[in-house]
Amino acid sequence: MEKNIILGTAGHIDHGKTSLVKALTGIETDRLKEEKERGITIELGFASLDLPNGQHIGIVDMPGHEKFVKNMVAGSSGIDVVTMVIAADEGVMPQTREHMEICNLMGIKHGMVALTKIDMVDEDLLELALEDINDFVRDTFLEDKPVIPVSSVTNEGLDKFTKTLESICENLPERKYSPIFRLPVDRVFSMKGFGTVITGTLTSGSINVGDDIMVYPRKVISKVRGIQVHSSRVDTAGPGTRTAINFQGLDKESVSRGDILSTPGTLIESYMLDAHFHYLKSNGKPLKNRTKIRFHSGTSEIPGYLVLLDREELLPGDDANVQFRLESPVCCIKDDRYVIRSYSPVKTIGGGAILNPASQKHKLFDEKVKNGLANLLLDDNDKIISFFLSLKGFQGLSFSHLRVMTNIPDKKLTASLQKMLAKQQIIMTDKEKQIYVSGAFFDGFKDKLINKLETYHKENPLKEGMPTQELKSKFQYIDDAKFFNILFTKLSREKLIVLDKNIIKLSGHKIALKVDQHEVKGKIKKIYQKSGLTPPFFRTVCQDLDLDKKNAKDVLHMLIDEKCIVKTKDDLYFDAREIEKLEQKLIAFLKEKESITTPEFKAMTGVSRKYVIPLIEYFDSINLTIRVGDTRQLRRKI
Repeated sequence: MEKNIILGTAGHIDHGKTSLVKALTGIETDRLKEEKERGITIELGFASLDLPNGQHIGIVDMPGHEKFVKNMVAGSSGIDVVTMVIAADEGVMPQTREHMEICNLMGIKHGMVALTKIDMVDEDLLELALEDINDFVRDTFLEDKPVIPVSSVTNEGLDKFTKTLESICENLPERKYSPIFRLPVDRVFSMKGFGTVITGTLTSGSINVGDDIMVYPRKVISKVRGIQVHSSRVDTAGPGTRTAINFQGLDKESVSRGDILSTPGTLIESYMLDAHFHYLKSNGKPLKNRTKIRFHSGTSEIPGYLVLLDREELLPGDDANVQFRLESPVCCIKDDRYVIRSYSPVKTIGGGAILNPASQKHKLFDEKVKNGLANLLLDDNDKIISFFLSLKGFQGLSFSHLRVMTNIPDKKLTASLQKMLAKQQIIMTDKEKQIYVSGAFFDGFKDKLINKLETYHKENPLKEGMPTQELKSKFQYIDDAKFFNILFTKLSREKLIVLDKNIIKLSGHKIALKVDQHEVKGKIKKIYQKSGLTPPFFRTVCQDLDLDKKNAKDVLHMLIDEKCIVKTKDDLYFDAREIEKLEQKLIAFLKEKESITTPEFKAMTGVSRKYVIPLIEYFDSINLTIRVGDTRQLRRKI
């Protein structure tokens, strides 16, 4: 399968980048009226070239003027090979150096140098220019790479340039692509009869005609109407291609450069990013904490602040893990490259790779964060997954979000998750949504829950257990029923708790009555057995027996848990056997008569209205009966 390759031309203004592209392809990349009038490239220019071996490559012509370096940064996203263009009559200039720094920061590793305008210099100047270039490329990705002298006027050296480019492309390693479709937008325009057209370099994934696409971070959704790759209509576009997409019913105002196209519900918006940052050696002074910066990623430029997490200043040439706090949200993926430029005066000061694309505010000098970010630099999928899950607590992360956070290919991510599930390093709390929670968080929470139960048993020694709803209410910050269900099931399997309907208790918990409580229990039980369907109020029981109210209440709840006594309402409790007899009578009556009035129920029980109403409402509450007008009927078939 043919590789998709993007070539970028970089270098100082007026060094002949656009002329070289035109000489190679016949395409004039300066399309704006102002560009043609001023003779400089302002916006990104695009062309394509067929090499002698049939390899088709896209070309991005990047502006060289210092005022338009931000456009150059936008163009460097997605580039595979760079041609650094240096004019023989001027040699290495300020923007040549800044472009080289940007290419290094963007992780570009392949390319060559085109020494242009050789028709304007003699042999001596040409030799000086070549020496200048050798010094310039030392310790960069272009060290020991080909330097090709060319003239776009006489076409001298163009054949050699093309053959050298062909050789570089043939030996280009396969690029690591994420499966997530992403296209940073660099141009938006309208075409009569077509509507809105968006162009960009497709950095990962693929897109098909008919697909639904979301514009991030605006969250506008539209359908793909047509696709062009290098000016040819196609049904599908893959990574590493210059792509133009025509959308159905999408207003031109709904999208602009800096936005990114992806599948709906895939990317994560964030105002905060953690990143590995290299502060360029060419900077004249240390970088202070919380310096205001311009953050460049994809085709976006966003103001923000650079926060040093483990020091107060960064020396030129040093590296550090940092946090960016931005004024507008971005949608990145782990390992995305970025460039940082100073806020004012504007100058490239550093860059690197994204570590955490959706971070939260960190405390400075936090060892856990420091170690976690250090682990993100390692090629250890389990540690990467564990770190991101450790930040999310009970909420966890879905498989789709883990793809963005970790940038681990789908098959490897699935394999790691399965292995970690088997070792209980992670827990799946929602099979349908594929949500995973850190095993360490789960175990820590398990200990908290057991501590709550221990405390409850100490404070309520005569209660069988704690109502599950009451236990959940102790952790109001967790509103996920599935999380609790899985936790209770796991603790039950481990024989740490016993779950009986809506009551939960520690597996070793047993009610231990004191001698006087045994006596109280017997007295209370006897009173309710003797009183049948006309029991006294419980407060009267306490007065008659001269009982401590709290102690008596604990014993009473124990009798309820043991199903010896049934609670209705208004401080009224009944002997459970009497209630059971009445229930059978009521069922037999309703099976025969289908309904019962309150006077009929009063006649059945032979008790006063004080007891009739609580009793009939009790049967409603246990869903035995249902009120229909002035009568009760059976709620369920028996």
